[in-house]
Amino acid sequence: MVVKSICGRISLRKTHGLHVINAYDAIYTGVAVTVTYSQSYLMPTPDLNLLITLNVLLDEGNVARAARRLKLSPSAMSRALARLRETMGDPLLVRAGRGLVPTPRALELRESVARLSQDVQAVLRPAEKIDLKRIVRTFTLRTSDGFVENFGADLVEWVSRDAPGIRLRFMQRTTRDSLALRNGSVDLETGVIGDETGPEVRVRALFNDRFIGVVRMGHPLSAGDITAVDYAAARHVLMSRRGLGKGLVDDALKILGLERKIVATVDGFAAALALTRSTDLVAAVPERHTENLRKGLFSFALPFPAPEIKVSMLWHPRMHGDQAHRWLRECIREICGRKDGKQPDAANCIHALS
Repeated sequence: MVVKSICGRISLRKTHGLHVINAYDAIYTGVAVTVTYSQSYLMPTPDLNLLITLNVLLDEGNVARAARRLKLSPSAMSRALARLRETMGDPLLVRAGRGLVPTPRALELRESVARLSQDVQAVLRPAEKIDLKRIVRTFTLRTSDGFVENFGADLVEWVSRDAPGIRLRFMQRTTRDSLALRNGSVDLETGVIGDETGPEVRVRALFNDRFIGVVRMGHPLSAGDITAVDYAAARHVLMSRRGLGKGLVDDALKILGLERKIVATVDGFAAALALTRSTDLVAAVPERHTENLRKGLFSFALPFPAPEIKVSMLWHPRMHGDQAHRWLRECIREICGRKDGKQPDAANCIHALS
């Protein structure tokens, strides 16, 4: 059964129970109440421009002066005042001589209107340039141990010098999906783009890297020329964060009809190179990612076309315009560029804030 309320604008479905409908004081029995509002009852979407207009009109007490202040024509300001009167059900400003005086309702609202107007303008104005020396924030970077080992120290030093209140939190990038970027638990990633990378993710290339071979000093492969057959015949350690049994190097060897013997699998470059220091295992690692990690070891070019990878920065679009995030991205780009023989330019990072 459908019963209409006393105002004729609300329909109620009557079943079991007791319900009171807001200010209408209409009491019905029913466990479920279906309320359907007519179009005339729904409040129209507020026009924030009218709030700004009302504030200026109350300040100036004159349509022409208010129009000049808001860079409107007097007729446009008069139409805005008419809309305000219709919306609020009050004259708001009435003529007194050559000017306008506020009604009691306008006087009552004056302070609130001024405060809300200031708040609206503060929210909608463009973000001000941040002060790096004063900002306090933590950025979570998901990356590889090789990236932290090779670039992390320079990045921490740079950030500590220019933005001492920023804290960097490094975590291992174990997958290529974009869930952590989407939910905000990670602010920035570095690594290789994969099929699991979300289509909305922003990407900026940092550098290209190629795989090389690494063994301990004194290893048989460290003396003389190395052939693809010699390489494949050795015992190998595979680095795979996802625990895969094969990698890019295996794909390259397969083209030559060769297969290497993998006797150990680890989930990081540091672990792979640690094993090569004290065993006869051979590791294949990205050259630039592992520059510091390979100190004291023998590195050699692979005796077949070496697989290459492109290392990029990845971030979610919601962080794209964030000034501090943009500054951090530029710092990382500059530091990675230095490894190509370039000197980092702090001015480029500061330029990101403008």
